[in-house]
Amino acid sequence: MTTTPLGLGLGLAAALWALPATAQNLSTLYQSATAYDANYASAKAQAHASRARAEQAKAAILPTIGLTAGVSRSMQEVVPDGGTSSDRRFGTQTTGVSLTQALYRPANWASYAQGSRQWALADAVLAVADQDIMMRVSQAYFDVLAAHDTLSFIGAQKTAITEQLASAKRNFEVGTSTITDTREAQARYDLMLAQELAAQNDLRIKLLALESVAGINGIAPKPLAANAVLPDVTTGSLDDWVTQAVAHHPTIKQAKLALEIAQLEVDKTNAAHQPTVDVTASYGTNHNPNGTGSSSIGSRSTSGSIGVNLSLPLFAGFSHTNRIKEALALHDKAQSDVTAAERTVAQATRTAYLGAQSLAGQLKALQTAQESSQSALDANRLGYQVGVRINIDVLNAQTQLFQTKRDAAKARYDYLVAGLRLRQATGQLTSADLDRVNALLTN
Repeated sequence: MTTTPLGLGLGLAAALWALPATAQNLSTLYQSATAYDANYASAKAQAHASRARAEQAKAAILPTIGLTAGVSRSMQEVVPDGGTSSDRRFGTQTTGVSLTQALYRPANWASYAQGSRQWALADAVLAVADQDIMMRVSQAYFDVLAAHDTLSFIGAQKTAITEQLASAKRNFEVGTSTITDTREAQARYDLMLAQELAAQNDLRIKLLALESVAGINGIAPKPLAANAVLPDVTTGSLDDWVTQAVAHHPTIKQAKLALEIAQLEVDKTNAAHQPTVDVTASYGTNHNPNGTGSSSIGSRSTSGSIGVNLSLPLFAGFSHTNRIKEALALHDKAQSDVTAAERTVAQATRTAYLGAQSLAGQLKALQTAQESSQSALDANRLGYQVGVRINIDVLNAQTQLFQTKRDAAKARYDYLVAGLRLRQATGQLTSADLDRVNALLTN
């Protein structure tokens, strides 16, 4: 990936954030989130369950083997006419093993093919969940950095206004300015106090959001390095990105796999009126150590059999016809779902691509505006000193400069997040992409 110097000018986050020894980077928090986040854990468990369900389909094409054993005890009493009754007791011990193997069951093979698709479908679902948690961690991470920068800029602006307020008071005391200058500076200072409180609260909320995703208390995310060069995240044409998205996005893979499963369901339903052929085999023993009811002599017998069973359904009350109609309708639905998924992914990719391009342009414009705002502030300060500018002009220039710095800093974070979101829109976001962003942070 090529890089372009889209963000060399600010570097304020590294200077404004005093890092504790336990500061975390983006990759570390992502790894923590995969082990903590309940939504991701749920998706992972669902994927494991789907894989296990897919494996169950193999049972339909494998042989079934059963073992039976039994012991019984019988008593027989004989009462002859005019004679003395007699009784005898005898037992029976039986063991047997049976095997059934499907020879021709097309519905079973369709179920087995569905199982393999279910396995791939589980992988696609987990890929979506993995990309989702990457984006949630990244968004929360850079929201914290942006909130901290906002608080820092407000603090710096408050310091500048404090100096301007002191200057206005001195000039009023010596008679070179009116009370209006002092009151304007005081009003702007009071406004900064209110904004500072709001910014402090916003930072706490953003930190709580990041902690709730990562599962770590007391997070202190590492800021961007002062000399970080932001990568060009929109290399290639828009059509290329859309083509990659349609080819690789796991959501589209899910829809296509669901279509294949629906087609196999149609095949399985059609096979319900076809004959089935099974081979069966059995072997067993019957032991009567004390004889039987007809003989007092002990005996042991063994038996075995092997055969082929043919079954042909003839009529099932029209249920088969309606099952076919249902399967065909669900197949049509799955086909429409594929089309909808492709359109949704393509639109999301276009939106993410254009958004990233727009942010790149905004970032360059804000860097230029920051330089211009600094020049305007310097000019207004000089004009105020020589008496051609009033205090409100300086205050307005200060406000414009710090707002521009804040917007430029946030644009850097938004641009990095937009690059990750573009990768997610194409279904190709991986931990390697986070590592590349992570390399831009302070060590």
